Amino acid sequence: MTDPVATIAADEDAAGQRLGARIRELRQARGLTLVRLAAATELSHPFLSQLERGLAQPSLASLRRIAVALETSPIELIAASDEPREAASAIEIQRAGSGAVPEGFASGTARMLAHDARAFHPVEVAADALVPGESFTHEEEEFLYVVAGGIRIELDGEAHDLTAGDSVHFPGGVVHRWWSLDGEPYRLLVVKSAGVLRPRTPGGTP
Repeated sequence: MTDPVATIAADEDAAGQRLGARIRELRQARGLTLVRLAAATELSHPFLSQLERGLAQPSLASLRRIAVALETSPIELIAASDEPREAASAIEIQRAGSGAVPEGFASGTARMLAHDARAFHPVEVAADALVPGESFTHEEEEFLYVVAGGIRIELDGEAHDLTAGDSVHFPGGVVHRWWSLDGEPYRLLVVKSAGVLRPRTPGGTP
């Protein structure tokens, strides 16, 4: 008989190893050493080394710091820990309420709308944060559509107000963040291209 506790532990270990491998892949593609990543995130070098080897469990706050330093998003990091499927199905249906990302990764809630390997990653985001959070930048282009409510989005330091029905598309490399326009809840559809990691020379932006 299979021990369910042992199975869960094994699954968690495998997820940690996948997450660590993805962080190492991103770090190397960005041209960062562990020492530089530690300085950028204010996390210890030994902890990051263990994390990349799947020997440490990061807090959500730590993963947010790592995401900013590696020019990616927290949702992308958590998705990297998902168990890979042998082959992506041609058709994938996500039911309402499925695909939730763990609370604490971002203000409000988020859920992945597709999990198989795709040319793009769609995410539904719902929140009401009035205070701007961290700014993110990544190499993938991104499309955002306001389903309900309104947001103020900052793109390379310039703010734009968007309400229901508005959308914005921006290329990779744009520093961005958004928050509620008036303190009321908002709901977004965010679609990011899968992108391809390109190695950088040391000294690039952390």
